Amino acid sequence: MLSVSLRLARPHSVSVHSLTQLRPLIMHVKLRSQNQPNLVRTMSTTRDTTHLSDITKMKPSTDGSFNRQASSFRNFIEPGGKFAPEKDRYRLYVSYACPWATRALIVRKLKGLEDFIPVTVVSPLMGTSGWPFASADPYPGAEVDPIINAQHVRDLYLHASPNYEGRFTVPMVWDTANNTIVNNESSEIIRMFNTAFNDLLPADKAAIDLYPEKDRAEIDSINDWVYPEINNGVYRSGFATTQEAYESAVKLVFSGLDKAEKILKGKDYLVGGKLSEADIRLWVTIIRFDPVYVGHFKCNLNTIRAGYPEINRWMKQLYWKNSAFKDSTNFEHIKVHYYWSHPSVNPTRIVPVGPIPNIEPL
Repeated sequence: MLSVSLRLARPHSVSVHSLTQLRPLIMHVKLRSQNQPNLVRTMSTTRDTTHLSDITKMKPSTDGSFNRQASSFRNFIEPGGKFAPEKDRYRLYVSYACPWATRALIVRKLKGLEDFIPVTVVSPLMGTSGWPFASADPYPGAEVDPIINAQHVRDLYLHASPNYEGRFTVPMVWDTANNTIVNNESSEIIRMFNTAFNDLLPADKAAIDLYPEKDRAEIDSINDWVYPEINNGVYRSGFATTQEAYESAVKLVFSGLDKAEKILKGKDYLVGGKLSEADIRLWVTIIRFDPVYVGHFKCNLNTIRAGYPEINRWMKQLYWKNSAFKDSTNFEHIKVHYYWSHPSVNPTRIVPVGPIPNIEPL
């Protein structure tokens, strides 16, 4: 039975200052919308790849449901292998908007890998050519690609594999020694970051284990339902193209939230009384839920702040008390990306002002 609390969220005052802060962002989005040719520039190929990068060209399934494509690059960084752990050899490409990329950013910071694996951030305005770098779209916070001066993430994929036919996704780990992609599957990237560099790290960072052997069965069990019901469930709700597919997906989302609420009752973490991979994988969706998924993806049976007090407490504690979570979160990039980059869901590209605040104080 789907349980939904009807308690109202605590009201917050909206200051003129908070609205004024949005104006530069809104002007950039407006100008970007009027300058569409920038979205299709490419440096490495004349092959038409928009069927892979343009979300409006992706065909839904026959039943109207959203089905995510599997990641293609599945190599591992490991001692003695082709991709050996070395300082400054690898680069992580991310979008602050992307929950899967946020997983990698959080683990990178928790493990103290900032000096080992540099990061390049893309613009949140994903257009017909996919994720752009600052050279194609100088959005505040976006960066240029220092490896091949790529204009879009797709240029790196096609540099590594000219006949590539998959999605041009982030996060993605690039190997500067072999000029190729190591891995673009976030669940595997965070496992690599958890252990692959331990021999090079200070003892206190090497000792951090987000996937301890004694808790792996429980972590895997939680991951097995959090991903389809919540992580990917919000996308299945938002990108559904039939009423039946949408209702099926959104009910599953809130069924998953109900499970998480029960598990977190009186607890600070999901498994073993300490922070684990399971917390990170759930948190990246929860932090986006009220600002984006409630409205944009129609997951509006309830909000986290009004209907799920245990999840809300857990989310806030990780954000406000652990800098790895807060520093990996950029609400501006998150909101602008979703509301601007999915014209089939939001054709006007208007970015909502609320909720204010994006996350409540402790």
